[in-house]
Amino acid sequence: MKKNLIPVLSGKLKTGDRVKVIAGKDNGKKGKILQVFADRNRASVEGINLAIKYLKPRKQGEKGQKIEFPAPINMSNLMLLCPRCNKAVRIRSKFLDTAGKKAKKVRICGKCKELID
Repeated sequence: MKKNLIPVLSGKLKTGDRVKVIAGKDNGKKGKILQVFADRNRASVEGINLAIKYLKPRKQGEKGQKIEFPAPINMSNLMLLCPRCNKAVRIRSKFLDTAGKKAKKVRICGKCKELID
């Protein structure tokens, strides 16, 4: 049986990027990517899609806890915020020639055409 093949966008968004949510309950919010799950095409963003997990007390006399954490969100619902023009942009890619070495692939802002990294 074949697995469902999902296109992976892991090269577009990376850990540490500032992103804007473009769909869902947190639409319009901005945050920083904490973790990327490339195999599932999802990313965990600071302060976005917060979920609550309840922990039972383990020992007698101990209190239970309520932990709030950012659950992963689909990468198709995120857009990169360009560090130069500070707008939500599409990401272009380009190969830069380096002297005698293998060409390096870099990300470029779709609006201001500046290098992102």
